[in-house]
Amino acid sequence: MHIEMRPITDIRPYENNPRQNDAAVDAVAESIRQFGFRQPIVVDAEGVIICGHTRFKAAQKLGLTEVPVHVATDLTPEQIKAYRIADNKTADLAVWDYELLPIELADLQGMGIDLELLGFSQDDLAKLLDPGVKDGLTDPDEVPEPPDEAIT
Repeated sequence: MHIEMRPITDIRPYENNPRQNDAAVDAVAESIRQFGFRQPIVVDAEGVIICGHTRFKAAQKLGLTEVPVHVATDLTPEQIKAYRIADNKTADLAVWDYELLPIELADLQGMGIDLELLGFSQDDLAKLLDPGVKDGLTDPDEVPEPPDEAIT
């Protein structure tokens, strides 16, 4: 696979991108800041993004002027259209191993890594790192009835 550096201004988002990724941009930007750009943006011959819209937005947020790009010249227009969706959907099919994930997170925490950089919310991290944290057992919308007699 050939990867080249291209000016970010030469890359264009696919106008019909069905994936809404704005919520992930900050986390991806922080990942790029911490670990570098490790996955190229995949574009077609005209520079339209096939895969990597979130990385593109993160690079813009970081003010990068060049990004690593792979030009997929060997795909047909039909394959490009299908790959855009498959690349995102296949990530949704994976699941976490909740016996191993807390161990890995605790190891990282012990190494001084800020776990919020990984994209987990504080609530998720609390539940993963302390299995004693449980959701409430009552309905938060349920209000108890007032007592029949005044308490004096």
